[in-house]
Order: sequence, then structure tokens, then C-alpha cells
Amino acid sequence: MDPYYAGWLSILPPVIAIVLALITKEVISSLLIGILSGTFIYAVGTGAEFTLMSTVENAFAIMGKRVDFNIIMFCSALGALVYVISMAGGSRAYGKWATSRIKSKRSAMLSTAGLGGLIFIDDYFNCLTVGTVMKPVTDTYGVSRAKLAYIIDATAAPICIIAPISSWAAAVGSNLKSTGAFESDLGAFVAAIPYNFYALLSLAMVFILCCTKLDFGPMRKAEKRADEGDLGVLAQPTAAKLVTKNGTVWDMIIPILGLIVCAVLGMMYSGGYWGKDEAYHTFTAALGNCSASPSLVWASFGGLIVALLMYVPRRLLTLSEFMGGVMEGFKAMLPACVILVFAWGLSGVCQEMLQTPKFVEHLVKDGGMSIGSLIPFLIFFIAAFLSFSTGTAWGTFGILIPLIVPVAQAICPELIVVALSATLAGSVFGDHCSPISDTTILSSAGAGCSHIDHVSTQLPYAVLVALCSGFGYLVAGFVTTNPWVCLLASGALMVVALVVLSRISSAKEAQA
Repeated sequence: MDPYYAGWLSILPPVIAIVLALITKEVISSLLIGILSGTFIYAVGTGAEFTLMSTVENAFAIMGKRVDFNIIMFCSALGALVYVISMAGGSRAYGKWATSRIKSKRSAMLSTAGLGGLIFIDDYFNCLTVGTVMKPVTDTYGVSRAKLAYIIDATAAPICIIAPISSWAAAVGSNLKSTGAFESDLGAFVAAIPYNFYALLSLAMVFILCCTKLDFGPMRKAEKRADEGDLGVLAQPTAAKLVTKNGTVWDMIIPILGLIVCAVLGMMYSGGYWGKDEAYHTFTAALGNCSASPSLVWASFGGLIVALLMYVPRRLLTLSEFMGGVMEGFKAMLPACVILVFAWGLSGVCQEMLQTPKFVEHLVKDGGMSIGSLIPFLIFFIAAFLSFSTGTAWGTFGILIPLIVPVAQAICPELIVVALSATLAGSVFGDHCSPISDTTILSSAGAGCSHIDHVSTQLPYAVLVALCSGFGYLVAGFVTTNPWVCLLASGALMVVALVVLSRISSAKEAQA
């Protein structure tokens, strides 16, 4: 399939998918319609002989091309691990142990956020692992699944983009290297961290909401329903049957730790830590060179082996029960995997077929970028728009970094680091909250929450943080480049807006 430049029509497929998903509350059909609308535009634009047949043919061709089977296998294997842990009684024992130490709803949410902050190596791994570990605890204290999904999602991509040792830092570094604008790619990444207002404010927002009752909008309604006993648990096709009550806390902790250790070792191995090239014989260098997706597959397999060796010899589960649990876990992850495949297909339609990135590139070049002080502000919202439309942060900063860095260097060199940060921050916005983002999908899957409920409840929070971040970039462009002054100004605006919106929601509840 040769690419076709569709101009503004290239953003129509994701807009259709997102609007339909929010209206119908049904994400799979919405994504499929979005894909078909994109391939229809492509068929008409390229003058295909059989328009309708070409539309269908190209839709399934792009989905097949964009599927990342490593991530599908990782999600399925992790679902299997969660299922067998539950069957062996590990989740039940952990829930009892955790609730004896975590004494309140606030502590449960803070513990979830803290764990999300600690797992900074990869966002996929973060989303599913945190949900697996913390669901029993948050359920006990009446935290809605929508709130759990938000906490997981807001401590996934935002923490990875400010962690120098992560798969994200490696991806950014590889794009920075192509520009030749910085002496040290890692040094530029670290320098950009204080200016990444969206990531920092997202993390701050999570902890503020965990410590206070300032929820507003759909999330406030979800939390009110949770207080009345409706946590918003997504109905699973198969519920894990408890085979034994003899499971202990270690029957959950050790397989999860095995998963984490195997993930780190797998990333070091794929990055060449034990290879012939001495340049990768350090942890940081190997992590920067690693292939995260296959490493996570190896890790999930390792976690299953650890669970097998723990459960079967001790007769918590027979081998037949264990393998049956693995298959049921695969089934439980099928809806999330289907959504991922369709989301990747929609992203492929935009990026490869209709050339959405090229349309955005024209916006950047022709859309008033000559106003130097507005560069960070404009870049942030262009990156946010592109990442939200395509559902990918890596694709967004991969497109924009080689374009933005030379532009900023030529027009306003003193703002080059701020411009870089604005690119990364805007890219994270879409990855965090777009309905077609794989991180958003995995967060709802990890929390056992309806995907549409997760999107609709967290989107107002993400938009609020984005608007306040935009204010921070205006301050950086027109007032001062001191990152802490800019962060303080945008953070203060966020807190004030949060209080006002919470009071408005409270007043509406009182009137109702």
C-alpha cells in the first residue's frame, strides 16, 4: 500500500472512532468503523477500481501489518498468571494481608500510586502489574475500578517519560541522536525533565486526588456509586475459581517478583549486556539498547514457570488445573487484545496510509511557528493533538523531535530544551488518555474496568492537566525559563481549578 496524503481528512478516522466510542459506550465497533472510514478515504483518494472491496481488504491488511504479537503474547500470559495466582489462593491471601496493614481508602489509593511510581521501566508492564497486585486491596476499601484505572494510567506513561532508566528514555535518546543538536542524548533527556509539565502535574494530580475528596465530573459519580457498593467491576467472561484456601501471601508475591526480575534480566539480555559489544556492558547502556516487547514476553513466561514450580509440587493445583487456569486466563484477556489490534490498525491507517504526520508537519511549518516565544506552547498542543489522534507517544515524538529541534535551534535557541520537553509532554498526553492508546487500553484491562468508563472518567482530569501545562509553557516562553517558577505557576493554577471544579460538582449534587 503506497501512502496517500489525505490532508485534513487524515484526522477524520480517529475523530469518528473517538466520538462513536463516547456516544455508544462500545469501543470495538467504534474502532472498526474508524478503520473502515480511513480505508474508504484511502480507496477513494487512490482511485481503487473496486472501492468497497478495497476498503475491506485494506482494513484487514493494515491490522495484520501493525499487530505486535509480542505484546499480545505478553498480555495473554500475564492474564494467565493472574488467573492461576487467584486459583491458588494467592490473591485472596494477599488481600487479607494487605488489608490488615492498609487501614483506609486513602492509604489504598496512595499505595497503588506509589507502586505505579516504582515500576518505571516500561508502561505496559506497569499497567498490568499494578492492577494485578492492588485490585484486592482497593476493592476492599471501596475504590471504584474507574479510579483505580486512572491511578494506574496516570502513573504509567508519565513516570516512564521522566525516568532516565526506562524503555521510553531509550526511545527518546535514539530520536535525539539523529538531530545532532546535543552533546549527550541522556543529558538532554535529563535536562528536559523539569520542563515536562504534563508528566509532573499528572503525577501531582494523582496524589492530590488520593489525599483529598476533590473529584469532579464523571469520576465523582463513579466514586459515589462505589460508596454505595457498585465498584464498576467489568464482567469477565470467566471468573477465577478458588481451588484451594491454603495459598499464602508468598504465592502471589514470589511469582510477581519473578516476573519483575525476569523482565529486567530479559531487557539486559536483549540489550546486549552479556553480548560481545562492550559498549553495552553497563546496565544503562543495555537498557537503552533493549527490545522491550520480547523481553516482556520472556518475563511473563518466566513468571508462569515460577508459579508452576510453586503450586504444583505443593499440590495447591494439579498440573491439569494449572494448565486449565492458563487457558482461562488467555480467554479473559481476549477483549483487551482485540481492542489493541483494532487500535493498532487505526493508528496504521493514520500514519501509513493517510499520512497524518505529514499533515501535522505542515501545521508546524506553516502554522505560525515564527513567533519564537510561543514555540513551547504551540509545540505542546500540536504534539498533544497528534498523540491523541494516533494513540501513540513514541510515534509522536519520533515524528516531531527531528522536526522541532532544528526549528527551535534556528528560531529561539534558548528555548530548545523547553521545546523538547513540550514535545515529550504533548506526546504523553495522548498516550495517557486517548481511547485508542494501548496504555489506556491496558490500564482499563489491568483494573478490570470498562474501557469506555475509564476513558470518560479520566479525560476531564487529563484535559485539565494539559491546559495548566500549556499555561506553564506560556510562562516559559514569555516570562522566565526557570522550570520551577513555571511548574509552580501551572501547579497553582491546577490546584485552584481542581478546587473550583470540585465545588461546582458538589453544588450540582446538592441541587439534584
